[in-house]
Amino acid sequence: MIRALCDKIVRKPIILAGCLIAALTFIPIFKMITTNANPALEKAIETVKVEVVADRAGCGDLFNPVGTRVFTAPCDTARAFLSQSSVKYTTSYGAAGSGVKVVINGKDVPYTAAAASNPAVLAAIQAAGYPKAGDAQIVKMSNPFDIFQPRVAAIIGLLFVLVIFVTMVYGPIAAMLVELFPTRIRYTSMSLPYHIGNGWFGGLLPATSFAIVASTGDIYAGLWYPIIFASITVIVGFFFLPETKDRDIS
Repeated sequence: MIRALCDKIVRKPIILAGCLIAALTFIPIFKMITTNANPALEKAIETVKVEVVADRAGCGDLFNPVGTRVFTAPCDTARAFLSQSSVKYTTSYGAAGSGVKVVINGKDVPYTAAAASNPAVLAAIQAAGYPKAGDAQIVKMSNPFDIFQPRVAAIIGLLFVLVIFVTMVYGPIAAMLVELFPTRIRYTSMSLPYHIGNGWFGGLLPATSFAIVASTGDIYAGLWYPIIFASITVIVGFFFLPETKDRDIS
């Protein structure tokens, strides 16, 4: 449908509209997915106060694009563990040379940097309200008719909206890339920027988003990576890209 629309009307405005709407709605949509998929997690994020207290010098970044970095500093391992557990937290800095403390609702919890699972911290955050993996409130589907559950239907609808954003960009983009360049340089001209954009900037999304989440303690903060690049696309596309519909490609 999107492809047919761009063939009949225009290409550039549909692409830019998809990027702009996505940039404006990513965070609300993902929060609504949490509301419907795991309401216990949503409540815990709002009500449970978790704090990592550590020496500033021992807290680095957690950017690990190719998976070869090994994090051993207690501050880094604590933040990585909490981020991977979908826990919202803040980071406070103690005296130089001080150890790491995880404080949950004002109570210090023993933290063992060498333990990947940190059972004491895990038990404490679950006792405070964070859901376990098998929590009954987490949406589960055991048969095809479960799609008619209100929460399941809401999640499917929200994912469908995200797919629409993708189609608004990918529907017209093939035609637009072909029409942007003359025949003699077309293959190189469209391949180079396309694969830099998708391969490098798209490929670095998981590592960058996780590093942002770990640095801020906010599980939604990683969405700022695609939001920023979608916004850059809108600005650059609006001012510098021409409309290519009906251009002679021969």
